[in-house]
Amino acid sequence: MSTLDTGTPTEEKPPEGRKFVFPSALTVLVVVTLAVWALAFLIPSGAYDRTKDGAPIQGTYHRVPSGRSVVDRLNDLFLSPVNGLYGVQDARTGQVGPDLAGELYGSAGVFLFVIAIGAFITVVFATGALDLGIGRLAHRLRERGALLIAGVMLVFSLLGTVEGFAEETLGFYGLIVPLMLALGYDRMVATGTIILGAGVGVLCSTVNPFATGVASAAADISLGDGIVLRAVMWVVLTAVTIGYVIRYANRVRKDPDRSLSGFLPGDREHAAADTDEPPELTPLHRLVLVLVGLTFAFMIFSVVPWSSALTGEADATPYDFELGWSFPQLAALFLVAAVLVGVVARFGEQRISATVVQGAADFISPALVIVLARGVTVIMNNSRITDTVLHSIEGLVSGTSSAVFAVVVFVVNLPLAFLIPSTSGHATLAMPILAPLADFAGVSRAVVVTAWQAASGWMNLWVPTTAVTIGGVALAKVGYDRYLRFVWPLLAVLAVLICAFVALGAVGTSYTVHTHWSVPIDVVVQTT
Repeated sequence: MSTLDTGTPTEEKPPEGRKFVFPSALTVLVVVTLAVWALAFLIPSGAYDRTKDGAPIQGTYHRVPSGRSVVDRLNDLFLSPVNGLYGVQDARTGQVGPDLAGELYGSAGVFLFVIAIGAFITVVFATGALDLGIGRLAHRLRERGALLIAGVMLVFSLLGTVEGFAEETLGFYGLIVPLMLALGYDRMVATGTIILGAGVGVLCSTVNPFATGVASAAADISLGDGIVLRAVMWVVLTAVTIGYVIRYANRVRKDPDRSLSGFLPGDREHAAADTDEPPELTPLHRLVLVLVGLTFAFMIFSVVPWSSALTGEADATPYDFELGWSFPQLAALFLVAAVLVGVVARFGEQRISATVVQGAADFISPALVIVLARGVTVIMNNSRITDTVLHSIEGLVSGTSSAVFAVVVFVVNLPLAFLIPSTSGHATLAMPILAPLADFAGVSRAVVVTAWQAASGWMNLWVPTTAVTIGGVALAKVGYDRYLRFVWPLLAVLAVLICAFVALGAVGTSYTVHTHWSVPIDVVVQTT
């Protein structure tokens, strides 16, 4: 699971004497909930006219009475977490409540999906197969430094892009740091290999359920929408990041005095022979790794809109083999896969049950973050200020090109990613506003999801509010200030590449999306 979902380090204790610790994502969202609830008294209510599909029509915003008394507003605040989980939206009034009739507005589907994938990942790690597999790879390449760096970073990046692998990397410092020192590198090389390898994968999440999945659900699009752009982006940015770390590693190996982290006593005395060889992979471990690969491959296959991806037409008729799965089916997939891995690993009924429950407990934090963030949108919806907020920033995209809009989405999400380091919480909070803005700008909502997750991932390569960064540099015994000095040139390059990718993606989809606005007048539905 990505640390972006928990928001704060769970194992690293703050240094003694430190007076301020950045609050957790849950605390931040509680503060946001109270702030939004208070602001709802001051922000005028309003609404857009909408199409039959529910998309707001640009230029139709108008003021409407909220119809909410003080008691109603207090009730909305009190029930915001409940509504965030299973609130139902009344089709006639648009209000959301737990005892209304209509469509599910809460995030119960996403909530269960996070719990299910948490159970699956926990069962996989309990087998020891993934840890041992990465350890074997690192040891096998120990005498080929550049290939070792590239191999480990590529594996971490692949895991990051498909399942948000980031916080789990904290367990690999004890293996990677000695290996890098034995090869004549410094601790910064090990730090960059681990943090940047997993981080660039999360930044370019293709089907990462904690980033792309939650954001796509909040934007009301398929998890597979935009996967081609994200896949190409992942290949390019991963290659650039690997090249950057290898370039620095070669420089330090040739001239140790150019090390940004320096060397601790004993670092230069490491020898490759000192690194213990991990145990061999057993047939059982290999089978577990195959099952993990097949599970994620099938997930990708099940969510990709293959007809649209292969033809380039957004409204192409789905092929017969397309599954079109969403969160309910994916939750079931990972629950079944968790049990299957447990059976293959011969855990027995008691251990499988205990491990699944442990996994659900470990992932309850990001799941609750999603619920709280959705509760904020319920308050905005019931107070009828969501469209007012949307209208207030409509000017940002009016008259701008689609490419400029995509870059703006990336930029405006940078400070939000700092304040809310949880990817899932950030997505659930921001997408109800960003997705309709994409409609106004004539840009695919999938491009907005890509720009948003890139901003979140880019920030979390360096901000001190995530366990991956602050915990990683502590485990590697590298100064945080020195890590910033090491990483800032790469951050600049990645920012430029991200802007170029999202701009090109927006231009490539703008024609198709613009045709969406050629809507006959009889399909317009007046908001009540």
